[in-house]
Amino acid sequence: MNNLQKWKILKSKMVLDNPWCQVRQDEIKLPNGKIIDDYFVSIKPDVAMVLPITSNREIIFVRQYRHAVGEFFLELPAGNFDPTKESAEVAAIRELREETGYIPQEFIKIGTLYDKPSKDTNKIHLFLAENVSKVGEQELDITEEIEVVLIPLKSVLDKIAQGEISVAGTVAALFLGLKFISSQ
Repeated sequence: MNNLQKWKILKSKMVLDNPWCQVRQDEIKLPNGKIIDDYFVSIKPDVAMVLPITSNREIIFVRQYRHAVGEFFLELPAGNFDPTKESAEVAAIRELREETGYIPQEFIKIGTLYDKPSKDTNKIHLFLAENVSKVGEQELDITEEIEVVLIPLKSVLDKIAQGEISVAGTVAALFLGLKFISSQ
C-alpha cells in the first residue's frame, strides 16, 4: 500500500453546471504515466440521513418514487444539504421533521460514508435518532410524495434479505445503526 499514488489532475472543466446536476470533466495523469482526458466526476451535495426509532422499537422509513429507475423504494429519511449553511446534524433533524413529522429525543452521529467515491464527491452523514415522536404533519418539497412506514426493528434484517429494503445508503446505515443499537 505504501506505493499507491494519487492521480494528478492536468485540466478540469465544468461540462454541466445546473443547480440540480453538476458534472466536471478532468484530464488526469495516472501513476503509471497514462493520460485519461475524459474522466467525469459528478459534483453532489452531502446527504444527512437519519435512522429514527420510536419508543416501541419501530424504525421509521419513507416510501417514495425514484424516477431514475422508475420504482418505489423504502428508505431512511434523508436529504441534501449545504455544509456552509447548516451542519449535518441540523440538516438531519430538519429532514426527519419535514419528511415524517417526527422529531427525536436522543440524537447522535453514528458515521460518515462516501456514496460512490469513484465518480461522486458527496458524503452521507448518518445519525441515530431514538425515542422519536410525531409532532406534526409532513412538510414536503414539490418533488416529494412520501408515505411514512413504521417497521418493527426485529423485522428489518428480513426485509433487507427479501429485497424490500434495497437502497445502498439505507442498508449501510441500518447495519451500522443496528450494530450501534445492539451495543447499548
